[in-house]
Amino acid sequence: MILVIASSAFAQEANEFIEKGNNLYDEGKFGEAEVTYREAQEAGADPFISGFNLGDALFKQERFEEAASAFQALPNLTEDKEQKASAFHNLGNSFLKAEKFQESVDAYKQSLRNNPRDLETKYNYSYAKRMLQQQQEQEQQQDQDKEQDKKDEEKKDDQQKQDQQDQKQEEKQDEEQKQDQQQQEKDQQQQEDQKEQEPKEGEISKEDAERMLDALNQDEKKIRDRLEEQKVKKGVKGNIEKDW
Repeated sequence: MILVIASSAFAQEANEFIEKGNNLYDEGKFGEAEVTYREAQEAGADPFISGFNLGDALFKQERFEEAASAFQALPNLTEDKEQKASAFHNLGNSFLKAEKFQESVDAYKQSLRNNPRDLETKYNYSYAKRMLQQQQEQEQQQDQDKEQDKKDEEKKDDQQKQDQQDQKQEEKQDEEQKQDQQQQEKDQQQQEDQKEQEPKEGEISKEDAERMLDALNQDEKKIRDRLEEQKVKKGVKGNIEKDW
């Protein structure tokens, strides 16, 4: 909805800009209409009418936040309740399209305070409230999801730490078992080596054989010594010459 000039008190040039802008708006040339409404403002056109129509042109270009800025300044430019209600209504529409639902609800409330019987504003107000509730529920769900994701991540980290500890414990146990196995094999090998060194049944050990050999050698030496001693004694007797 755009406003038209209802008074001839405005300067002719400003009126022409407003009328030209309205024609461009009706033709769907919203960008050109925007430029023309700005020219009307510079020419001293009624600030409420030129600002209202500028907001509509921006809204049609889907520049909703810029449109909201244009409409937001209008209620302070008029004392007419109908105009205030229209400005707040379009402000609510702009915020609604920008998905700023809380601001939209607040704007529709202000519009209804100035025109409580406006059915379109009542409908938009109810719709904005539903959208706000959905947004709040979604944000709450997102917060819960983030919290759950955080807990899941912490649980995952704890599980990874536990897995690492378990792995280290298993590696330690494996190493201990390996060392025990090696020690058992070493002990078994020593036992086998010791058994090999022990004499079998009916055999004498190497040490005993060496002792026996030493004893035999000693006995043999003693026998040789006695024989030598006997030879010496026999040699002393010899032949005795008679001295006669």
